Parts: sequence; structure tokens; C-alpha cells
Amino acid sequence: MTLLDSVKNTFVPIHREGYPFIAAFAAATLFLGYFSSVLFWIGLILTAWCIYFYRDPERVTPVDDRLVVSPADGVISAVGPAVPPSELGLGSGEMTRISVFMNVFSCHINRAPVRGRITRIEHKPGKFLNAELDKASAENERNGLVIDSPNGTIAAVQIAGLVARRIVCWAETGGTIAIGERFGLIRFGSRVDVFLPSGAVPRVAVGQTAVGGETVLAEFGGTAVTPLVRVS
Repeated sequence: MTLLDSVKNTFVPIHREGYPFIAAFAAATLFLGYFSSVLFWIGLILTAWCIYFYRDPERVTPVDDRLVVSPADGVISAVGPAVPPSELGLGSGEMTRISVFMNVFSCHINRAPVRGRITRIEHKPGKFLNAELDKASAENERNGLVIDSPNGTIAAVQIAGLVARRIVCWAETGGTIAIGERFGLIRFGSRVDVFLPSGAVPRVAVGQTAVGGETVLAEFGGTAVTPLVRVS
């Protein structure tokens, strides 16, 4: 490995979604700096935070179809039974829900918890309550992906929060997605819920810190087929 490679590996990539915001923060900093050095330094700190917010690090995802990985960086805020959003068409019965709450300092890139075919994507307008509240699942603006996985139907729901006002989803209905593959992001503080069918055994507890694409949220039994190729 060369010195240049070492330097490149030190810096975390920035997702292209963040470029316009970083440019706007930087321009505002220069403008304010013309009038006040104090405002310049405040703007500089906010610009640095914006760059940090849009970081997009590489992740090493476990290669095992029995595993469900975290769709986001954050703290596990709920583990237990819950009825999935009605617009996803998953029925009125309870499924196992695991929620990951992201604050304004978390990496907000969202990743697929399992591999499979995306059978449905539904966006639902709503409120912008604190995403840590349980009722945010039903009342906040959200975007849900339904994935037909080797272990049954699984849903990942992006939920806007008190500060978050924009949900971005790059996935498309009918396409396939790999476990750990990026499918969207949320600006600027939010939550992602994963709804799992019976047979999934949670492997995390409330309060635990999760790393998107790496932390195992749950595990299925049986002999699910393991893919030969990993996408991180």
C-alpha cells in the first residue's frame, strides 16, 4: 500500500446527495465571514458538521441469509411486536419490529437488512414528531420497502423525525437488492423500523448501538441458502 492509498483510506467518502448542502453551508460561511469573524467560525463549524453528516463509509456485511442486519447507524429504540403500516399490505397482524433511531450525528445512509426482491415501495405523508416516540411509526411521514427474502416477507420503513424533513429512496419496485446495499437516506435525524415475520429471533436489546450494514439485528433458523457474492 502506498502513502497515497493510506491517505485516501483515512478519509470517509461523502455521498453526492450532500454536495449541494455542503456548498450552501460553505457559501453562507464566506458571506457571513465578510461581516463578522465570529459568524465565520460558527458557519465553519456548521459546514464541518454538514460534511460529517453526509459521510458514506464502506461497511463489511455478514454473508449469511439467516441474518438480518441493521439498516442504519444509531441506537436500538424498540424491540417487540407491532402492526406494520397499513399501506405496506402486510395485514393487520403483529410482526416483530426492531427500531433504529438516528440522531443528527449518525451516518444517515440506509441499507437493506436482507437480500431479496423489492415487491412494494410506499411513501406516506405525515407529521414530524420526535422519531423516538412509539407513535411516530403510525403518524410520521415515512417510506416503506417490502422485500421478498429467502426467509419470508420483510419490511424496512424510513421514518422522518422532528428535524428530518426529507426522505430519499433510490430503490425501485421489482428490482433486487443485496443485504447491506444502500437504498436511501433521511435528513437530518430520524428512524428506520424493520418488520420481521415469525421465526426471526432478535439479537439486540434496547439501548444498544447499531452499525448499519454490519450489526446483526435478528437471526432465522433453518437452512436458508447463503449467497456466494457479498455486496457491501
